[in-house]
Amino acid sequence: MLATATGTSLRIYSLNSLTLLSTITGGHKRSIRSCAWKPGSGDTAIIATGSFDASVGIWSQEVDDNEEWRFAIVLDGHESEVKSVSWSAGGNMLATSSRDKSVWIWEEVADDDYETVAVLQEHEGDVKCVSWHPEEEMLASGSYDDDIRLWREEIDDWGCVSVLRGHQSTVWAVAWEPLPPKDESIGSRLISCSDDITIRIWKKAPNQERQAQSRLSIIKSTNGEEWVEEAQLPKTHVRTIYSVAWSKETHRIASVGGDGKIAVYGEEKQLSGGWEVLAVYDCAHREFEINHVVWAKAKVDGTVQEVLVSTGDDGEVKIWTVS
Repeated sequence: MLATATGTSLRIYSLNSLTLLSTITGGHKRSIRSCAWKPGSGDTAIIATGSFDASVGIWSQEVDDNEEWRFAIVLDGHESEVKSVSWSAGGNMLATSSRDKSVWIWEEVADDDYETVAVLQEHEGDVKCVSWHPEEEMLASGSYDDDIRLWREEIDDWGCVSVLRGHQSTVWAVAWEPLPPKDESIGSRLISCSDDITIRIWKKAPNQERQAQSRLSIIKSTNGEEWVEEAQLPKTHVRTIYSVAWSKETHRIASVGGDGKIAVYGEEKQLSGGWEVLAVYDCAHREFEINHVVWAKAKVDGTVQEVLVSTGDDGEVKIWTVS
């Protein structure tokens, strides 16, 4: 299933039939800015939403019983609009970020019962995005202050373990590589996109590289965890890049932005920079900006295949195949 937000409502679509299943209303007082499916929730479908009304909503539906969606719980605490929500890989923790410059981490302690386990306030600007590592309890956040911060829990206390610096303007989105690369020496990687019209890939620094890295791209953390910029993707966009997505199947990367383009990149280690542009589609939502892109599985012409889903300021949701 696919969830999208428009105004104060959610729309749920089937990616098998490409039809609208449900329209959910009544939870938030102002527009929904972000939504995310909870992983591992079994027969109950659960979605978190972040709204301009400064609240976070949890919605649920018993899938087998085909019941109506219910607004299960509201999480209050942020002092301004909520920009991003993200579930941990195990589904037991939810991260939220806000214009109030904070990142909150919530833990589910029982059904429909969440408690705050951390309020992280080291960013100096609006926190645009949060994203959990696909395997570890590690969180990335990107901000209007141009920085990316990585967070871990140490001795029952969450703290920043690394600050990634290099972007020259607002970081709009961050996304983890969904599975470890075939070359195990590379380790986990993170991608980011920015108002500075760059897309950057970050990785944890091998010991031998640490001393050679410029302080413009890394700050040494208190526990010695260091991350460095591995690459910048080829330039295809001419305006702000709002969203990036990393494919679990092909390891390709997709990006969208204010110029209305959808771009797809592939990794080619023998090239200078390591990445090449595979496809660019102009005016994908006509003259409108594109604000989000994700990889998904959908049935197209009777075959289940990986597709790209994009949403634009034209109010449309579009599904794309990439050959």
